[in-house]
Amino acid sequence: MNATVARAPWLWPLLRRPMRGYFDSLASDWDLRTSAGSVDHLEGLAVAVTNIDREPERILDIGTGTGVAALFLSREFPRASVRGVDMSTEMIRAAQAKVGLDPEGRVAFKVADAAELPYGEDSFDLITQVNVPPFFSEIARVLRPGGHVIFVASGGPATPFYTPNPVLERGLRKHGLEPVASGQAGRATYVVGRASAE
Repeated sequence: MNATVARAPWLWPLLRRPMRGYFDSLASDWDLRTSAGSVDHLEGLAVAVTNIDREPERILDIGTGTGVAALFLSREFPRASVRGVDMSTEMIRAAQAKVGLDPEGRVAFKVADAAELPYGEDSFDLITQVNVPPFFSEIARVLRPGGHVIFVASGGPATPFYTPNPVLERGLRKHGLEPVASGQAGRATYVVGRASAE
């Protein structure tokens, strides 16, 4: 599925509705079912963020699900504003329940489609995706010059929604982003890309 969307993003409108229903139906026990938030689940992201060369001010987690990656990033970068988006209303409801009292509004979640992000150009210094199909054109549009994007497959090739690293690297280059790091952390694989600073 991920590789299909990466290679043929025009198919997404046909897949969007059934995928939204699928994830809405699983949201109530998603964390338990997938071990989301566990050390194993976040290991790839934790290693990948060590490959960025500047502290981000604004972070976007695409396909945030119940928000575990976004909340990890908010702890890792305590001065950053973090936004998480997901097409599933039920997943976003679960993510919002985790925020609790956030008087500064540093972490926020919103229902949104990764193929049509509700943000302007050059909005984010860091964009992350964990186990989500890549939408390269939208990532390139909302990523600030010099900003980074991180793709993680928490279970490596065994991840149900897996995009191979070579597909990610080709997609980055095709959209004017440079792959700067890739690797493995435990079972997870990751790719880090960067937008030109100009």
